[in-house]
Amino acid sequence: MTDYDVLRVFCGPDGGYGCELGVVRDGSVLPARADRQALAAELGFGETVFVDDPERGVIDIYTPARRLPFAGRPCVGTAWLLDVPELVTPAGVVGVRLDGEFSWIEARAEWAPPHTLRRYPSAAEVDALEVPPPGGPGGAEVPADGAGERLYAWAWEDEAGGRVRARAFPGRADGPEEDEATGTGALLLTDRLGRALNIAQGRGSQVLTAPQPHGWVEVGGRVHLER
Repeated sequence: MTDYDVLRVFCGPDGGYGCELGVVRDGSVLPARADRQALAAELGFGETVFVDDPERGVIDIYTPARRLPFAGRPCVGTAWLLDVPELVTPAGVVGVRLDGEFSWIEARAEWAPPHTLRRYPSAAEVDALEVPPPGGPGGAEVPADGAGERLYAWAWEDEAGGRVRARAFPGRADGPEEDEATGTGALLLTDRLGRALNIAQGRGSQVLTAPQPHGWVEVGGRVHLER
């Protein structure tokens, strides 16, 4: 078995929750995309990252079913693990900064896969949502690559303070029915609203965001090393 680290990304204030992420620090052991895809499927994490150059921060990201040009949670977790000033992804160069207990990345909304950002009148209504059927709220057939409609449901908890309650339903055939924490949905919501957000997602995860000049968005969270 290839050596890999397991991180939890976007943990809550008490260090709990967040989502697991697999990181293969030495990507050279599996240079072929097909082998990387097979390992990602075997491990079963939402994403698995292969580090191709730890000093330059060159990474390659896979779900159990497909390769991703960019994803928020893998970048936040790998940025913390490698402690580098930037990450190089197929989508573009991701800025990185570590600030106390938080690891931050800077990325662009157009790098994220499309999401349906659906606002609800109250946090209680977001809490009460049932998991949509496979393929998204419309129940459409899931494509062969495993990616259905991604629903990011949100409501203000405190609009003046920028506090948001959110849940994310990836609509994927190759992953969980609900994402405990996701960076791309938070990135897209921040880009749409144009303001910093403190997002409580899932059962107890926390995602912080802040818009930056020229269309960039910072996404940050706590990262813990599981093993």
